[in-house]
Order: sequence, then C-alpha cells, then structure tokens
Amino acid sequence: MLYYLFEFLENNYQVPGAGLFQFITFRAALAVLLSLLIATVYGKKIIVYLQKKQIGETVRDLGLEGQKQKAGTPTMGGIIIIISTLIPVLLFAKLDNIYVILLIVTTIWMGIIGFVDDYIKIFKKDKDGLKGRFKILGQVVLGLIVGTTLYFHPDVTMKERVKNESSISLSIEKQVGPEIKSTKTTIPFIKNNELDYTSFISWIGDGAEKYAWLVFIPIIIIIVTAVSNGANLTDGIDGLAAGNSAIIVLTLGILTWISGNIIFSNYLDIMFIPRAGELVVFVGAFLGALIGFLWYNAFPAQVFMGDTGSLTIGGVIAVIAIIIRKELLIPVLCGIFFAESISVMLQVGYFKYTKKRTGEGKRIFLMAPLHHHYQKKGYHESKIVTRFWIVGILLAIVTIVTLKVR
Repeated sequence: MLYYLFEFLENNYQVPGAGLFQFITFRAALAVLLSLLIATVYGKKIIVYLQKKQIGETVRDLGLEGQKQKAGTPTMGGIIIIISTLIPVLLFAKLDNIYVILLIVTTIWMGIIGFVDDYIKIFKKDKDGLKGRFKILGQVVLGLIVGTTLYFHPDVTMKERVKNESSISLSIEKQVGPEIKSTKTTIPFIKNNELDYTSFISWIGDGAEKYAWLVFIPIIIIIVTAVSNGANLTDGIDGLAAGNSAIIVLTLGILTWISGNIIFSNYLDIMFIPRAGELVVFVGAFLGALIGFLWYNAFPAQVFMGDTGSLTIGGVIAVIAIIIRKELLIPVLCGIFFAESISVMLQVGYFKYTKKRTGEGKRIFLMAPLHHHYQKKGYHESKIVTRFWIVGILLAIVTIVTLKVR
C-alpha cells in the first residue's frame, strides 16, 4: 500500500525520499525491521493473551527429559509469524504482483489449516487434531492452486540467455531472450542445469508441450505437501523449526534476489524470472517474523508455533522455491526437513515390515522424528538444536554454491 502512495507522491509532487520506495532492497529492509518489531513487541502481548485463554500445549509422556515441564506452554504461536509477515507485505510490497499474491494466499491458506488442527487439539481435547486426510486434502488443494496459477497465468514467465558468440558484445538486456512461458527448472550440480518437465511426456510427439501441465501440476502438489509436512515434523523441540526455517528463508531470499535481477542472473548464467524480485520483500518480512518468533521460542520456549506455524512455514518455503525454479534444490536446502521426514518413514516402514515377518516390530531409531532419537540418547535439546542449525547453515552454503559448481 505504501509503495503506491509514495509512487504517487514521487510522480506528482517529487517529495524528497519518496523515490526510495522504488528500490526492492529498501522495501525489503523495511519489511525485515517492521516484521521483527511486530514479532518481538506484539508477540509478547499475543503470548500473554494465549496464556489467559489457557491455550496451552498438551504434552504426551514420551519419556523425554524435560518434556513434562513444557505442559501448558502457550501454543498457536504461528499466529505471531503470520501477522508479522502479512502486515509488512501489505504495506511495502506491490500487491498486483502474481507471485506476492500467491504467497499471501499460501500463508493464509496453510495458516487456516494449521489453526483448525491446533483448535481441535486444544479445545476439543483431541490429541490427533485435524484428521490426516483433511490436512492432506488442504495441502493438495493449495498445490493445485499454485501449480495451475504458475502454469497458466500470463505473468509467470522466464527469460533465457541467448547462447551465441555475438551476444557477448551486446548489452545485458539484449543478451537475454524475450519473456516466454516455460516449465523448465534448475537441476543442481549438472553442467547444463535445466530440466524441462515437458521432457517427461516427449514420447507423445509433436504438441507434447500442450500437456505439460499433466506433469507440472502433480509435481507441484507433491512438493508443497512434502515440504509442509517436513516442517511440521521438525517442529518438536524449542527453536528447531524456527531456527532452521530462518536459515532456509535467508538462502531463498538470496536466490530470489539473484533470479529476479537481470544483471546477476545473466552473470551466473541462470534463468531470469521477471517480476520475481518483488518476492524479496515478502522473504524479508517472513525472515524477520521467524527471527522475532525465535526470540520467544528459543529454549526454554515461552510459546510453541503449533501446526498454525509449522504448516505455514513449510508451505511458504515450498512455493518460494517453486516460483524461482529451484524446487529440486529442496532436498539439499531443506535437508533437515528431509531427514526428519525420512526418519519417520523408515521407522514406520521398518516396524511394519519386521512385525509382519517376525511377529515383533523392530525400530531403526530410538524414536522418530530424528531429533527425538538424539534426545533418547541423552543429548540436551539445546545441543541438538544448535547442531541441527550448524548442519542447516552448511546445507545453505552448499545450495548457494550450486549456482557456480556444475
């Protein structure tokens, strides 16, 4: 909103300083500061309100050290993250940008699913919360919305670098081709690091590109569902999900800024995505909200994000990665989420397999998800969180390195 106000003031009255709002980096910086301020200042008020309403976590006894002491800690703290993200975005971002609109929809949509899940757990006293099939249905519908929009919307385009010798002497604007609709994405560590989803149905023959949506949209649905569930599983001990998510979001912010900048995308020889640069404002607001929430969520946590926060975080991370054509980097960048999800699948799968074969179920880990395994081994949760953060930082560095290492 403020962007349009200051644009009007600049164009009609030449108000000093109004032109600063034309710069994405300036608005992104303001978004970070405002979201951080909202999360830290008003986050405390929200926590106090949740305490008064006795919206506390019901903790099941899993035999973990310090677990019982967390009973009654306010949950649904994801509301802090959502509010602290949306207010700066509405103030500083271009609200007619299709990518910004998609992320606002994602935030609200996943926030509602998570809120309903938390509400059932707390007020209906049903520890299982929202039935799994309904949660998955909500994620699938969001994936369908995102996939359909990105495939069919006319503003979702990309530009490729013109690969010929004469292009070297041309200006940067002329070194990239025209805006085109494309289903190409980035493959890490490969020299010609682009994959076109159309290639999966190339056996159809001529006109296969008309049916690329049959591959593209289901892949988007799978990614959105997988990442949001991965973030949900990671949210198990104080500061783990929020801290690792902040690392991931900062990395995505760097990738987004590069992908939306014609100079740097050309220099690094990656796809230039017109209008994607505006996402940096959203990423800035989201990053500030996560760090502000971590102020209260670090050990010992004063508030838990609940599914309201974890599902929202996973959904937003997935959609940002998809928009900038870096979704195949998710197993690397979101390696912590990936490991947590795999640990649960292996644990459940192996238990069922051995029970069927021998009549007695066996386990690979002491407990799943993975962070609980280390708790069972006697590690303090602060040590686990810190080490997971370090691993997350290393994975973020590897992700950025993929821009040049092919």
